[in-house]
Amino acid sequence: MSKEVELKVTNDYIFKKIFAKKGNESILKDLLNSILQIPIKSIEVMADTSLERELESNKLGILDVKAKIDNETIVNIEIQVVNRYNMIERTLFYWSGLYYNILQKGEDYKEIKKVIAINILDYNEFEEGPYHEIAKLRREYLYKILTDKIEIHFIQIPKFKKQRKDMKTKLDMWMDFISQIDEKEVKNAMSKNKEIKKAQEEYEYLTGEEAERRIAFLREKAIRDETSIFDAGKDIGFKDGVKKGIEKEQKEIVKSMLK
Repeated sequence: MSKEVELKVTNDYIFKKIFAKKGNESILKDLLNSILQIPIKSIEVMADTSLERELESNKLGILDVKAKIDNETIVNIEIQVVNRYNMIERTLFYWSGLYYNILQKGEDYKEIKKVIAINILDYNEFEEGPYHEIAKLRREYLYKILTDKIEIHFIQIPKFKKQRKDMKTKLDMWMDFISQIDEKEVKNAMSKNKEIKKAQEEYEYLTGEEAERRIAFLREKAIRDETSIFDAGKDIGFKDGVKKGIEKEQKEIVKSMLK
């Protein structure tokens, strides 16, 4: 493994190429098993829009990974490296969209499948608590679960870095791979889990191939530039300038890709 690799697993394009690629279902299955702690018989990655459509849209799209577990549970995994201070609201918005759209015409409401949102964050959403938290909808009375059809996971990488000492669960090993903070621990995880080894090999291939690196770099640059423009606009209070600046940056990205 080279320490000179600049692109991280937390780059959402790289993450999606590793876990949503056809033929890599076993990798995604193992990761989800470590997060959800449930047996998984089958997994199907759900079709999504292409990167090109995401980049050409008037907003930077979210390159998330959607999958169906045992044909009865929908899971959406999103990587987020920048704190825009709206993660909870946005998660509920995307979760509700998935929940609404999976009901087929003519089906009863009771037929709606369970939807799980998993957010892997490169910042801490909550100051207190463990690095992996689960949120559910509960009644106020005795704090009883109202329904098991809504479940939201927050996996916070900075907390993991602080709490990882002596941790050896399957999720801990996956987080060693995703965070890439300790080469020795990544190698240790690879030696104990063949799916992590497969994911690492896929990661090294993607970050070593020129075309893939270029697209991933553009994706990372777009996110970084959007954040810089947003912060600058927030400081001076010019919302219109922020919007125009973001649109200009996105057009430049598309032009670079076409070239």
